[in-house]
Amino acid sequence: MKVVTTIKDMQELILKQKSQGKSIGFVPTMGFLHEGHLTLLNRARKENDIVVLSIFVNPLQFGPKEDYAEYPRDFERDRALAESEKVDFLFYPSVEEMYPTSPSVKVTVQERTDVLCGSSRPGHFDGVATVITKFFNIIMPTRAYFGKKDAQQVAVIEGLISDFNIPVNLVAVDIVRENDGLAKSSRNVNLLPTERKEATVLYQSLQAANAAIDKGERDPIKIIDMICEVIGNESSGVIDYVQIYSYPQLKPLEKLEGTIIIALAVKFTKVRLIDNIITKID
Repeated sequence: MKVVTTIKDMQELILKQKSQGKSIGFVPTMGFLHEGHLTLLNRARKENDIVVLSIFVNPLQFGPKEDYAEYPRDFERDRALAESEKVDFLFYPSVEEMYPTSPSVKVTVQERTDVLCGSSRPGHFDGVATVITKFFNIIMPTRAYFGKKDAQQVAVIEGLISDFNIPVNLVAVDIVRENDGLAKSSRNVNLLPTERKEATVLYQSLQAANAAIDKGERDPIKIIDMICEVIGNESSGVIDYVQIYSYPQLKPLEKLEGTIIIALAVKFTKVRLIDNIITKID
């Protein structure tokens, strides 16, 4: 595995691989890798000749009151995990390398951002779209792999690829969970021991909602109320939101039909957790 820190070197290496007709699988991350990331890398390894992993904590997607400085970082650990997954190139640029000057062009996301996490994080998805656009131009991947845990991000990137005619295939991979159902996240390490036990209720509430839908419930308000009641009764977490939308359009629904996302965010003492399920209603 080769660690690459400059855009110029990364582009040259990729162009050489592509000139040989090799397919490129790309997994963008902010590091502190966990099993969810490794699942993406494993999928990329199976489907491509070359696998590129990026590790870059992108300052553009953090708000002024968010945890950029506290975001967990452990490069040596990440390097060892990347090698174990047979990554070919680990792209590890500095902030100065990615943003050497103030940008003259800004990527602004117009749709799919005023709901879920986007409603409380203005500018967040502009930062995501900007860095992913840069990565797509640097890595030039055949396929790019994203986890469905951040389903809104997947929806935004799908729109980015479609609107800008970017020649990359988006591969959305199912959420990887702990044995007790908690969605794997780099932020889980910041949960207090009691909160870690309580956090399992997030997925349990989503499962209960899905069961109610399977039994015929089609009123989104009733489903949302049920989820809020379960979380409120069984955890100390403060609900940020519980929302239901069409997917990937992220439009409100008066009646549950078609493909929908049920998503939630809950704040604990030091961390805010998100989770979701995407289901298709016949």
